Amino acid sequence: MNPVEIKGIIPALITPMNEDESLNLKELRNQVNRMIESGCHGIFCLGTNGEGYILDAAEKIQVLEAVVDECNGRVPVYAGTGVHSTKETIRLSRTAMDIGADVLSLVTPGFAAASQSELFTHYETIAKAVDMPIVLYNIPARTGNALDPATVGRLAELENIVGIKDSSGNFVNLLSYLDVGRRRKQGGFAVLSGNDQLIIWTLMAGGAGGIAGCANVYPRTLASVYDLFIDGKIEEAKAMNAAVQTLRGCFKYGNPNTIVKTAVAMLGYPVGKCRAPFNQVPADGIEALKKALAESKEKGMA
Repeated sequence: MNPVEIKGIIPALITPMNEDESLNLKELRNQVNRMIESGCHGIFCLGTNGEGYILDAAEKIQVLEAVVDECNGRVPVYAGTGVHSTKETIRLSRTAMDIGADVLSLVTPGFAAASQSELFTHYETIAKAVDMPIVLYNIPARTGNALDPATVGRLAELENIVGIKDSSGNFVNLLSYLDVGRRRKQGGFAVLSGNDQLIIWTLMAGGAGGIAGCANVYPRTLASVYDLFIDGKIEEAKAMNAAVQTLRGCFKYGNPNTIVKTAVAMLGYPVGKCRAPFNQVPADGIEALKKALAESKEKGMA
């Protein structure tokens, strides 16, 4: 297993599409370069904002191949290869390893309720089948299945399970994951915030950074949160993190990743809409986004 330092602001990259909902790989490559040139510390593809839940296996491979090729080793590539079944997750994870991804991000299986024993066995089986660093992904509002801190503690005993992304929005839960990291006997265990609003607080509590959907809209602003924190400029880092709240306030108008992708399109990038049926933003939501983007431009956010 090639070790990778899990740290910084890692954009949860959107997947650009054409009008017919086919992949726009040219624009995908453009967005990869935009993120890297803005100072982001990694690229996470095929996650929630990347619409990994609605892409077929062949499309996921195309996306991953393009991202790995365009990154060309400049920053680590995190591949969202978690799906509902253990068998298919292993197959896709092995493909990601062959393509050249650096880290696997494995969301909990969804739709069917899973016990903690079933979740442990799922991840343990994958970890033994794939010789790559694995970052667990907890987003119970979407999957219906939450990873208990005790289960994460057991999984952290496996060598290649090296961290977790927590998108629960529950900071107490995230702190429990940080306690797991402190107890890990075989090196660090990185805890990443999946809630953009909590990134600076995660860093201050001992976390490694965040996998950020809003970085698609404000890559430089969010990357600076981590860089300012590392430089000891805590108050400035807090201000940069708080600046994304205006955009997050627009999430009430639709699916958050639909709002994010719409905002990127409104910045002038041909990223298309989210794949149907998750592609509608009401008129008042569009107006709120226009206002939010105008305000952020006045503040110099980018």
